[in-house]
Amino acid sequence: MLEPMRVLQVVTKMDRGGLETFIMNMYRQINREKVQFDFLCHRQGEHDYDEEIRSLGGRIYRISRCNPLSLRYLKELDTFFSKHHYKVVHSHINCMSSLPLAVARRYGAAVRIAHSHSSRQDKDLKYPIKLMCKRFIRHNATDLFACGVEAGKWMFGTSNFKVIRNAVDVSSYAFDKSVRSRVRDELEIESNALVIGHVGRFETVKNHAFIISVFATILDACPSAVLVLVGDGALRNNIEKQTISLGIFNSARFLGIRSDVSDLLQAMDCFLMPSIYEGLPLVLVEAQATGLPCLVSDSIPEDCDLGGKLVHRVSLREDVSLWAGRIMAISNVGNDRSRGVSIVRQAGFDAHDVSARLQEFYMLAAEESNEY
Repeated sequence: MLEPMRVLQVVTKMDRGGLETFIMNMYRQINREKVQFDFLCHRQGEHDYDEEIRSLGGRIYRISRCNPLSLRYLKELDTFFSKHHYKVVHSHINCMSSLPLAVARRYGAAVRIAHSHSSRQDKDLKYPIKLMCKRFIRHNATDLFACGVEAGKWMFGTSNFKVIRNAVDVSSYAFDKSVRSRVRDELEIESNALVIGHVGRFETVKNHAFIISVFATILDACPSAVLVLVGDGALRNNIEKQTISLGIFNSARFLGIRSDVSDLLQAMDCFLMPSIYEGLPLVLVEAQATGLPCLVSDSIPEDCDLGGKLVHRVSLREDVSLWAGRIMAISNVGNDRSRGVSIVRQAGFDAHDVSARLQEFYMLAAEESNEY
């Protein structure tokens, strides 16, 4: 029996973030007798998906944090690719993808993919360095992928890229009233309570402080409402303090990182995402698969709307009272949540189909590279 072709996935770490979950959705669905994934991670220690990766046959390698100004990091990249030869290298670290792809190129990787998962970057102290590295992506990559059109144009400055949809295992998100009831019981939420939900890391870009302000306004009109926040991050403690200072902590559920997001979405009545920017967030695909109405900021690309009239957009310049009113309005509409699966599948976001397309690309690109 032939050994499968091993594809190196270059990531920061394999926690339960959107791009990491997308990779795992592909990994679970792909024919692993033909294509196997290995992972080059830029963090030490164990992370959320590591155990599952090993169970599926993947190998995990670790190097230092990505830093183009660090001689140690550059040396570790050189040492890694000198010892591990891959025909296909798929990098998911946005602007910084030019670094591992340049070294992979030097050591003979014939297929080098830069994958954009975001339409912007935080303008912090690292921003100029990221922009500098972004300029060299097209020089070092043979192929350009993006989660959406805006993410591709921002990262690559061209329309010459492939959109690889942030797909999910659609069937696992089918709405189920019994799951909704069970989750609400577990979270001690009344069956008729209005539940506003959000899934995302606690970082500035996700705009949790705004979520809390909107929810506080909703409570004035609907005192039994509940806010469910899934995720973790550096700002979680600050957001918890905000709810305490507003006297609404008991109306919020801080659930941390969870592996049952599909079930938690079933318990919600509206998904709230006022992000400052996004690529094409996987969790919005997941929410629509459960038939859940979504209220998002106008900073999120329009192609996040998969066509089922479940996504509603509001400008971040609008007052929180307008946001609260929109939530109340779309949550009170009688939605047939069972239609979510067909909406997402028809839009082309089924992981089975997208993984087959990705597998075909890997194998064909590797085969064509043998001809030169």
